[in-house]
Amino acid sequence: MEFSKLGSSGLDVSRVCLGSMTWGLQNNQADANAQIDYALSQQVNFIDTAEMYAVPPSAETYGKTETIIGNWLCHNQQHRQDIILATKVAGPGLSWVRQGAPITGKTVISAVEGSLKRLQTDYIDLYQLHWPNRQSPHFAQHWPGTLNFTDLDSQAHTEQMLDILQGLAECVKAGKIRHCGLSDDTPWGINEYLRLSQAHDLPRMVSIQNEFSLLHTKDWPYLIEQCVHQDIAYLPWSPLATGMLTGKYLNGERPSGSRWTLMQRNGLFRDTPQSEQAVRAYVELAKAYNLAPAALALAWCNQVNGVSSTIIGATTQQQLIENIAAFEQPLSQQILADITDILRQYPSPF
Repeated sequence: MEFSKLGSSGLDVSRVCLGSMTWGLQNNQADANAQIDYALSQQVNFIDTAEMYAVPPSAETYGKTETIIGNWLCHNQQHRQDIILATKVAGPGLSWVRQGAPITGKTVISAVEGSLKRLQTDYIDLYQLHWPNRQSPHFAQHWPGTLNFTDLDSQAHTEQMLDILQGLAECVKAGKIRHCGLSDDTPWGINEYLRLSQAHDLPRMVSIQNEFSLLHTKDWPYLIEQCVHQDIAYLPWSPLATGMLTGKYLNGERPSGSRWTLMQRNGLFRDTPQSEQAVRAYVELAKAYNLAPAALALAWCNQVNGVSSTIIGATTQQQLIENIAAFEQPLSQQILADITDILRQYPSPF
């Protein structure tokens, strides 16, 4: 297993980050235990979760994933120091989470307490803002004309960011969180947080996790360049595009128990004719090189310059074994060139 620095935190994290959002809905405690044990055996030391999980989110599954991880930690306390544990505070819009209210410094403090209790730990290594209070260009909101940036009261949101940082600072001072990060944010969001941190001597954001895959490369090159030069770890989530890049959804297939058989909060917006064509091309390319389609997609993501650690998820143990193995063998320059040819044909298929 290879390791990277988690931005300016000084922490070393495995290039594979174990995602957990299926635990508590598609996976139970026993499944999660087996996944964590196997990941640790492969030197994976980075686990990502969120108070909102399991996914798709609901009032019934809220907090279940953290609880499952907490149960594992309770029975494996000797391994707590071996794990970089990351979780996230939910942003606005979920009626069952703080009545859908925006993130504030006060709610950060209370949310941290809730996560610590469910996780059965004294500290969180990386505490992330799951999505910003303002609407951001994620989840199919990146097309021109979808958002009116000129309508945003940027001063009001900057004041909210300062309040959030002050809440995070209290948690850092109390030893409840070690480092802070972002999720589903933008260069403007990164810049404002960094500027405010420096101006007010507040915790510095050390990472950002955004959706990134062969089907969704909008963070390259501008946001990723910024991350590299400002020492922000870039953590792709959904590197398989919710399973699309395995090819299992081609021709309208919906395997039993798969994510696309579940109700999705934002709908199946990734399921477009262009995505189908792109996936078919990647599957055929993988076959030509005797690779599993998932291995092709994960290895490519790992080799993108500026990526620090890729967040993977699995609903079966065999999927997890294969996904972790995908990071062991780099893709050749010829395969990378062939992938680039397909990327140029389908640069933004959803």
